[in-house]
Amino acid sequence: MSVLQALNAYYRRLADRAGVPPFGYSTEAISFALVLDAAGEVVGEPVDLRTLEGKKRAGRPLTVPQSSKRPGVTPRAFFLWDNSKYVLGLGVDKASKGVAKHPGHFAAFRERHEKLLADSEDAGLRAVLGFVRRWSPERFTAPLFKPEMLDQNLVFMLDDDEDADGNPRFVHDRPAARLIWETQAGGEEAEGATCLVTGRQAPVARLHPAIKGVWGAQTMGASLVSFNLDAFASYGKEQGDNAPVSEAAAFNYGTALNKLLERESRNRIQIGDASVAFWADTARCSEAAAQSAERLVTGMLEPPHPRDDALEELANTKALREALEKIRDQRALKVEEIDPNLDPDTGFYLLGLAPNAARLSVRFWHQTTLGPLVARIGEHWRDLNIKPFPWRGQPAARALLYQVAVLEKAENIPPLLGGELMRAILTGGRYPRALLAAVIQRLRAGEEINGARAAICKAWLVRDARLSHPDTAKETYLVSLDRTEPDAAYRLGRLFAVLENVQRAALGRVNASIRDRYFGAASATPASVFPLLLRGANHHLAVLRKKTDTGGLAVWFEREMGEILNELAMALPRHLRLEDQGRFAVGYYHQRYTAKPPGADANSDQSHSDKPAEEV
Repeated sequence: MSVLQALNAYYRRLADRAGVPPFGYSTEAISFALVLDAAGEVVGEPVDLRTLEGKKRAGRPLTVPQSSKRPGVTPRAFFLWDNSKYVLGLGVDKASKGVAKHPGHFAAFRERHEKLLADSEDAGLRAVLGFVRRWSPERFTAPLFKPEMLDQNLVFMLDDDEDADGNPRFVHDRPAARLIWETQAGGEEAEGATCLVTGRQAPVARLHPAIKGVWGAQTMGASLVSFNLDAFASYGKEQGDNAPVSEAAAFNYGTALNKLLERESRNRIQIGDASVAFWADTARCSEAAAQSAERLVTGMLEPPHPRDDALEELANTKALREALEKIRDQRALKVEEIDPNLDPDTGFYLLGLAPNAARLSVRFWHQTTLGPLVARIGEHWRDLNIKPFPWRGQPAARALLYQVAVLEKAENIPPLLGGELMRAILTGGRYPRALLAAVIQRLRAGEEINGARAAICKAWLVRDARLSHPDTAKETYLVSLDRTEPDAAYRLGRLFAVLENVQRAALGRVNASIRDRYFGAASATPASVFPLLLRGANHHLAVLRKKTDTGGLAVWFEREMGEILNELAMALPRHLRLEDQGRFAVGYYHQRYTAKPPGADANSDQSHSDKPAEEV
């Protein structure tokens, strides 16, 4: 199933539960309503429809006649609502912050309503027609009108007009207004063609809907489907004719995708520059089961803190907690263990979108079923498993990307990496090589070798080994300190951690430790660095032997160094590949933060005070 077909089906699901506006309408943030008398004169102060969001007032979401993109410079007005530039001919001047006139916009608004309402006998529509004929910007004066109305979306109300329930009614909700708009929105004059989404003959959408909510895209929305250059066209066709999608199907997929990408939506996550929307298919299950499946996937893609109240909102909270704990024991994750009422064969879709100027790029489109999806996420968590474990709960994918960004800021996450990481998680394929390279780059830049970065290196290495040599790969590879591991890079990482502890035990805290000065060079070119470090360690061990309370500690350090060096070749590697630098980091982390073996001298527990705090 294509992206647009799946979204079209999801719209029908939303429409069944009245979660989206009908065809020809959209949900917009409306700030004020102009109350008109029968002649079209404004009666009293406009009604403030805004609601308080935090410390700011924002427009109230209302279902209004559908908005559209306004390409070019020719003003195009909406029906029975618009921003103040069109409704009043006034806006805010960006330079002076004063009032600016927009006569062309108001003229477009008046012309459209003159055309559509000229033959109407409805009182509300006649009032709007009277308003556009009488209004002039000079009438925008206090105390009736306020500057905060400028550049806000406005609608109309007829004075004392109420619906069947006795509630105040907007003009666009009157039956006569709906009839006119439904006839207009039907696109009866548009040329028909076979819709690529539904397969039916229908009027083709000339322009596709604007998609809002994609992080980094234009606030007014960006196009998922568009043709604005000759290179994008074929056989002399223009705009939407190059990929014929009916007006109804275009509306359906745009409405569904905008619903998924809403700010408060539980069906979206942000991973780097990729905004990921996901939803279940109700072909094999009920609406309630589909929503349960979506809540489960939400909890797995964005795992809450084990003591977070947000976890209580998820289905079968206790079972989910127990399932998350099983990951630490290297056990596979199954849907039926979490919720026996969920069908593992429930269809599931995940769509990753990223901004591309005025358009959207599809980072990935993944069709699967619930069982394999849960198993893949569990496999990803098992690959990240490392001891000591650096997180309180299982980490979200987006949390990993902060570890590879300069200053751990979202804007510094390497582009494309979020989509590539998510694709690897969903398919079980190799993690992007750029992920490992970015971690190593952070470590070479002097940033902390923490548990999260070590876990990323370990996950990359484990998955690469499993896919390269499926018959010999071990599930417990690099999970915890392995004193029998013969790999030179891993042992050199362990040796570096021991040498750092020797320095700390002999000199205490110093301004620049060997980790600060030599980690990058030691992990890349060990042959040129370790001889120098070993000579320095001999001096530090001599200092420890002279102290009465650290003599046993010096002996323990020498045993550790001897155990590591015995399995190393006499000639150290001149250069380490990227993968080996990852093993070096994992070996360092294991040796640095793993508790001392039984029987070690009490004074030897030098790493305990530096054990990494649990990372969120």
